[in-house]
Amino acid sequence: MSFDRLPSLEAQPTTTRRQDDPRYRDDPEFSHLTETLSTRLFELTSNISRLSQQISLLGTKRDTERVRERVHDLLEETKEGFKEVGEGVKKIQGWEDLNASQKYTVQKLSREFGAAGQEFQVIQRRALEKDRASKAALEETTSPSAEGRPSSSQQDQQQQLQTQSPRLAPQGEVDFQESLIIERESEIRNIEQGVSELNELFRDVATIVREQGDVIDAIDLNVENVRNDTRGADTELTQASRYQKNARNKACCLLVIMAIVLVVIVLAVVLG
Repeated sequence: MSFDRLPSLEAQPTTTRRQDDPRYRDDPEFSHLTETLSTRLFELTSNISRLSQQISLLGTKRDTERVRERVHDLLEETKEGFKEVGEGVKKIQGWEDLNASQKYTVQKLSREFGAAGQEFQVIQRRALEKDRASKAALEETTSPSAEGRPSSSQQDQQQQLQTQSPRLAPQGEVDFQESLIIERESEIRNIEQGVSELNELFRDVATIVREQGDVIDAIDLNVENVRNDTRGADTELTQASRYQKNARNKACCLLVIMAIVLVVIVLAVVLG
């Protein structure tokens, strides 16, 4: 290196760090998106827990219109949330130029999204079953040809319906129950539509997860191979260091012996 270049080199900044190098710096947009998706997934999981609690009240003495409103609102909110997060997951799955760490993040979020989606589908089916049972009980009550004693579950549904409205005249009560049947039918259609919409989204994400799973397995294999190669290199370096140390010791011994021989020869010549 020419000494004439020293002033220019000294004038360059010395605060450059590895994370400031574009080759090693994470994509800020990618990091922000993945953090947002992770937060939204946590919120959706909380919604699922709340839904499970509210749905367990349906068809019982604690079933009220307020409970059904909460169930409906939570189902809609959670469904829209899954659609939003699903689009975000599909976006990061198609992100270009991902490093190994980012690919692992994508795989992790995809699997968490799939697991949460399965839980939500179970909740949707539970709500659907509850609404269908409520509708059947209402139809049994209003049917003029109903015979026999209603089942205990139907009796509970009928008693609950009576608590949801004041005592009405017979025709008024029939009209009220028919309006409830229409309401249950609407709820059933909404839930079935939500199930259909999310099924396609979950299938798309699951397909990409399976495709990327092979890539992640290959990355893991490469990481393991690199680890093994590194361990082998460390072993070889240790052996080389040991051999070099032994060689130095032997060289020192030879030098000492040669020095002693030289001293003996010099003394012999001087004394002789």
